[in-house]
Amino acid sequence: MKYLDYKGYTGSIEYNHDDNLLYGKVLGIQGLISYEGLTGQELENDFKEAINVYLADCKEAGKTPEKPYKGSFNVRISASLHQKAALLAKEAKMSLNNFVAESIRSRVTKEKV
Repeated sequence: MKYLDYKGYTGSIEYNHDDNLLYGKVLGIQGLISYEGLTGQELENDFKEAINVYLADCKEAGKTPEKPYKGSFNVRISASLHQKAALLAKEAKMSLNNFVAESIRSRVTKEKV
């Protein structure tokens, strides 16, 4: 497993050789939610507890928790690549948004993240 997943949140898995410690942070949100453990099980337990504490804190404060990967993002590419993609999308009779989504889907499926 490359990542931890819990309640719609994804967490990284890193290793600090000096401290002999596994650690990580929740990906795809602006806030910082971190966790650690000496073993994989400890890391996963601390990850889940960090998510649970975050959600409880948000609820107590009457705040909506951040949702990772909302499904929209800005992409900056060269003008020539933008033009080529727009023309290919037009030829395929699809929107540029759908063309980009399909291109990403194709690459992600190939990579099997």
